[in-house]
Amino acid sequence: MKSDRKQHNPSVFSRSALTLDPPVEVDRIVAGLRNAVHQQLHRQGAVVGISGGVDSSLVLALCVRAFGTERVVALMMPERESSPDSTLLARRVAGHFGIAPMMEDITAVLEGFGCYRRRDEAISRVFPEFGPGWKAKITIPGNLLEEDTLNVFRLTVISPGGQELSQRLPLREYYQVVAATNFKQRNRMAMLYYHAELRNYAVVGTANKNEHALGFFVKHGDGGVDVQPIAHLFKSQVYQLAEYMDVPEEVRRRRPTTDTYSAGSTQEEFFFRVPFEILDLVWLGYERGVSSQDIGETLGLSADQVDRVAADIVRKQRTTAYLRSSPLMLSDATDCK
Repeated sequence: MKSDRKQHNPSVFSRSALTLDPPVEVDRIVAGLRNAVHQQLHRQGAVVGISGGVDSSLVLALCVRAFGTERVVALMMPERESSPDSTLLARRVAGHFGIAPMMEDITAVLEGFGCYRRRDEAISRVFPEFGPGWKAKITIPGNLLEEDTLNVFRLTVISPGGQELSQRLPLREYYQVVAATNFKQRNRMAMLYYHAELRNYAVVGTANKNEHALGFFVKHGDGGVDVQPIAHLFKSQVYQLAEYMDVPEEVRRRRPTTDTYSAGSTQEEFFFRVPFEILDLVWLGYERGVSSQDIGETLGLSADQVDRVAADIVRKQRTTAYLRSSPLMLSDATDCK
């Protein structure tokens, strides 16, 4: 994506451009949570799904600050393919903030919906040898800073003996794998709403700006919440607030993962394609109208590299816009013309 915008002095854009004033920002979010939950939604507390990741850990900490431990439910929802580390860290985080977490294993529900069976049917059409004991994941091409490639999805399978096979995922199989896998997020959200409605609480989301604005969520799954307290924060800023809120260091050091596919994959290799410290600053620079050259000089990148990252941001925002849309209301006959 070539930029024809006015050139800016690089001194006005720096690596510190994303730096927050954590006490001020936390107070603002906490006040917003209280207003949203109590005044707008007329609910008495918060339910948060926790996974051992930095986003859900920060949101849990913010909810405890806003409502107190007695008005917050921290819910773990593993299934048979979840990483054991996720549950372990989620328990530690909840205990750290004075919450006794609840556990709802959703494996049986997913089996009832045919999640694993439907997904594996599609994988087996690509790799006939795929079977019990094998693991699988979806990835996209490598780092955008190294080459300009489109978001073409690949399927990687790993045999019980460790042999790894990978090839481009045909569209039919891609749709089926994703549709079946999305049962996981949608069932988790159903469980969160059960516990919220049981107590007249609100479901508080954990998506950051990278996830929400670029479409890294499931519609009516992890995107189906009552309030999103950190959807305005870049991932880099989430880490700043997490440190200020005393989220355990082992959580802040943990590499962000999807914890969705049996083989395991990082968020970078599955979706984002560049490290957050680069992605966030390129994105902020483009939002502020800073030239590709000035962004590149700040980050030690070429203007072409910056343009590739920015083009990918724009492409993802455009192709996932439907995920962020409200239901289309055809209120009268004229809407159908």
